[in-house]
Amino acid sequence: MRTPYDKNRHVMDVWCGLDPLQAARRGFLVAIQDVRGRFASEGEWDPFRFERQDGYDTVEWAASLPGSNGRVGMYSGSYCGNVQWLAAADRPRGLAAISPALTWSEPLDGLLARGGAVELGIALRWALENGADVLAKRGHDDLALEGRLEAVAAEWDRLSESGYWELPVSSVSVLRRHGVPALGGLREIDNASAARWSRVTDLYDRVHVPTLHTAGWYDIFLQGTLDNYAAMAARGRETRLIVGPWTHHAFEDPVGQQAFGMRSARNGYPAHGGHDWNDLQLSWFGRHLVEGAAQDLPGAPVRIFVMGRNEWRDLPCWPPAEARSQRWYLRDGGELGTALPDADNASTAFHYDPHDPVPTVGGHGVLWPGSPSGPMDQAAVEDRDDVLVFTSAPLREELEITGRVRCVLYATSSAPSTDWVARLCDVHPDGRSINLCDGIVRATTANNGVGRYEIDLWSTSNVFLPGHRLRVHVTSSSFPRWDRNLNTGDQRGTRMDVATQRVHHDRHRPSYVELPVMT
Repeated sequence: MRTPYDKNRHVMDVWCGLDPLQAARRGFLVAIQDVRGRFASEGEWDPFRFERQDGYDTVEWAASLPGSNGRVGMYSGSYCGNVQWLAAADRPRGLAAISPALTWSEPLDGLLARGGAVELGIALRWALENGADVLAKRGHDDLALEGRLEAVAAEWDRLSESGYWELPVSSVSVLRRHGVPALGGLREIDNASAARWSRVTDLYDRVHVPTLHTAGWYDIFLQGTLDNYAAMAARGRETRLIVGPWTHHAFEDPVGQQAFGMRSARNGYPAHGGHDWNDLQLSWFGRHLVEGAAQDLPGAPVRIFVMGRNEWRDLPCWPPAEARSQRWYLRDGGELGTALPDADNASTAFHYDPHDPVPTVGGHGVLWPGSPSGPMDQAAVEDRDDVLVFTSAPLREELEITGRVRCVLYATSSAPSTDWVARLCDVHPDGRSINLCDGIVRATTANNGVGRYEIDLWSTSNVFLPGHRLRVHVTSSSFPRWDRNLNTGDQRGTRMDVATQRVHHDRHRPSYVELPVMT
C-alpha cells in the first residue's frame, strides 16, 4: 500500500481495505509506504504528479525483498487506489495484481469536478486534512508550528460557515492563507495537468494485470469504479467487482440514516460464500501471488448489494444485460409517471439565488464531517421553494432499477450560465424521502431560449417496494458539495445574480428521468 495519509496510522485502519495482520498470518509480506514528500518519506509532495514513476520503483523494490517470491499485489482505495493504476500502467515486472477500491476513472467526473461544477466539498476538506504534515516539513520552530496548526484546525472547524462560502472559488483563500496545497485542479481551476496526472481512462490499454474493484452505492467515486471494471472486462482482462451500500467512509450499519442489515457490512460477517470482504480479497490475492495456490472464489465476477430488498446478488457482467430503459416523465402538478405528458404548454418555475443555495443533505460527497454522506431523508430540501418535486403514485408491485440513471430536462434560465441538478429518491410509506443518486450539469444559456440538458445521475441498485413512490428533484444547487453557479457567466468573480429558472414538461418538451428497469 502506497499512501499519503501516514503509513503508521494506516497499519490498523479498516478504511484502507485490508488487514495487514490477517494477510501476514496467511503468509503474505505486507509493505506500507508513505508516498514522496509525506511523513517519513523525503522529497516534495505534489499530489499525483510523481506517483506513476514512484509506484513502478516501489513495486520493483518490493519484488526483491528477502522472502518475496517476486510477485507483488497493491491494495487500498481512493488516492491509494489511483496510485495502483498509475504504477500498473508502467508495467513493472513484479506486479501481479491490483485491488483499487473507491477510485475514480476520469478525475473531472467525481474527483475535481462533476458535470462542469467544482467538487468543492472534498477539495477543501481534503486539503485541510492533509495540511498538517505539509506545515510540519517546512522547518518551523515548535511554537510557530503549533500556531499554524491551530489556525488550520480553526479553518477546518469553520468550513461549513466560512471556508466553503469564500469567493472566488479559484482563489482558494482558505488554503492560501496557510500555504496548504490544494487537491489537483483547485490550484488553478483550469489546470489540465492536475487531471492528467491522475486520469485512469487513458491507461486502460496499458494495464494487463488482474484487477479487483470495490465500490459503494454512495461513494463519491462510484461511477469511476464501475467504469474501471467495465473497461477491464471489455478488454478481456481478469477482473472482479463488488458493490455495497457504502459511502467513502461508512461500511456497516447504519449508513447515513438507513440500516441495510448485518450482511451488508464490508467486514465482520461472512456474507460472501463463508467469507467477509477482507477474506475474499486475500483469497483473490492468493490466487494471483501464490503460484499453484487453489483459492475458493465465487464463480460470478460481479457481486452487488440490491437496496430495498437488502440482499447480495451475483451477476455475470456490469451493467446487467437484463436492464431495460424506461422513461418516467415530469408532469404538471408535481406528478411523475410513465405516460407522455399530453399538455401543449406546461412548465414550472423557481428562483435560484446563489446567496442561499440548496444545502447538500447526504448523497455521494465527502464534505466536512458535520455533513455526513449516504442515504438521508430529504425533507428539509423538499420544503424549499427552489426545489421542484415530482412524485409517482404508490407502486402496486416491486420495481427494481439496477444500472445507470440519467435525467433529461428541457429548461430555460434568465442567467447566461447556470446549473441544473437532478436527484432520484425512494419515498417510503411513512413519508421519508431517501436519496438514491443525483447529478449536476453546468450550462451555458442563450436569451431565455429552451435548452435540452442531460444530467448523468450515475448508477444505483434499488427495489422500490409496494407502497413506495418514486420521486425526482430538480433544482440548481447542492452546496457545498458543488460550488455555486454565480449566474453571471464569470465563476472567477464574486458578483452573484438571482436567476429565474423554468422546467418544461409538456408533450413537445417532455422532461424525464430514464431508469434501468430489471425485467
